[in-house]
Amino acid sequence: MPKIKTPVVIINFKTYPQATGEGAVKLAKTCESVSKEFDVPIIVAPQIPDLYRVVQAVDIPVFSQHMDAGDPGRFTGHTLGETLVEAGCSGTLLNHSENRMQLADIEEAITKARKLDLYTVVCTNNPAVSVASATMNPNSVAVEPPELIGSGISVSQAQPEVITGTVDLIRRVNDEVVILCGAGISNGDDVSAAMKLGAQGVLLASAVAKSDKPAEVLKSLAGPMRK
Repeated sequence: MPKIKTPVVIINFKTYPQATGEGAVKLAKTCESVSKEFDVPIIVAPQIPDLYRVVQAVDIPVFSQHMDAGDPGRFTGHTLGETLVEAGCSGTLLNHSENRMQLADIEEAITKARKLDLYTVVCTNNPAVSVASATMNPNSVAVEPPELIGSGISVSQAQPEVITGTVDLIRRVNDEVVILCGAGISNGDDVSAAMKLGAQGVLLASAVAKSDKPAEVLKSLAGPMRK
């Protein structure tokens, strides 16, 4: 099963224009620079059309924002694991709140990703879904209350009980899965709060992808994780 070091920062580029095309390459290089400076793992998740160009530009792990279940064949418009491997991806997000999946498809995608040695991060919206996902044995579960995504209000500070409750429930069914905190994470204080609550890393997007000074934001995020 693929591994990543923790604590970890995952930056979802979403479809922000600042993180599209050559902008995606530029942002990924900034993430790589901060990762090396602070010795903190930073993973980037650009749009699927940008995956190959970003992989070619950086040495840090590059994840897809989504992967469909299924095998190669008659699946027009789908994103299959084999394609991600060919593009050089190390892993994928699954079930993001902006791209929900059925539980059966999540399970099938996790199984397929495991066969392809792709790291899986299942995004979940509450403790109950987090536990259900953890029983499928993904590499990681990232809990993100949808109402806080992009709000600038951190779940680790606004709703700390979501994190502590999720950690407690997940550990009853899975001792190995990496637990991440998402939604509204924007600075080092948010990261510190998340880690104190039991998270092993953070997943975020707009605070970095839309920033005029992404390096400064990344350094703030990486600071509390620095060994």
